[in-house]
Amino acid sequence: MKLIGSLSSPYVRKVRVVMAEKKLDYALVLDNVWGPDSVVPQSNPLGKVPCLIMEDGAAMFDSRVIVEYLDTLTPVGKLIPTQSRERAQVKCWEALADGAVDAAILVRLERTLRPQEQQSPAWIERQMGKVHAGLKAMASGLGDKPYCMGNHFTLADVALGCALGWLAFRFPEIGWRDEYPNLAKVFDRISERPSFRDTMPQ
Repeated sequence: MKLIGSLSSPYVRKVRVVMAEKKLDYALVLDNVWGPDSVVPQSNPLGKVPCLIMEDGAAMFDSRVIVEYLDTLTPVGKLIPTQSRERAQVKCWEALADGAVDAAILVRLERTLRPQEQQSPAWIERQMGKVHAGLKAMASGLGDKPYCMGNHFTLADVALGCALGWLAFRFPEIGWRDEYPNLAKVFDRISERPSFRDTMPQ
């Protein structure tokens, strides 16, 4: 398998972490989706990473779709529960973490791609409100548990860790560590895993 992506994307990192936890072999193809020579549109018509190219040449895209598929390939390091309620809870954690990052990325694009006089403070404030609401919800849902779902590491923790890691990387001014020490505690625990150490955003 080949994974087209970048070293800074939190969604690509999520897939890479799952690959490592599942002990799956793949080749990482680095791509800049903003560059004129980007290769990902050849496989993903949306021009987004991550994009997984399978052995038969078929392409799979969207990180949530990819990680769900990868979890079925081997029983090693099972990350998504099979029971419907627990499965839905894990996927809700993933949606929450991804959604907070989605909003933060929109802010970053607004600030970096638009001239300052064309930027919308109201738009930025609205998206940052989603980021802070997402962090608050994640902290509330985590409580004092060692992992999102209790005592077991799951895809929920992968998504949470990738989201927090990217926010620390791109938005250090948010300061979620001080505001939500329980998130910082679980993030530090997750970050000790080789899958996270080897995929630090760059």
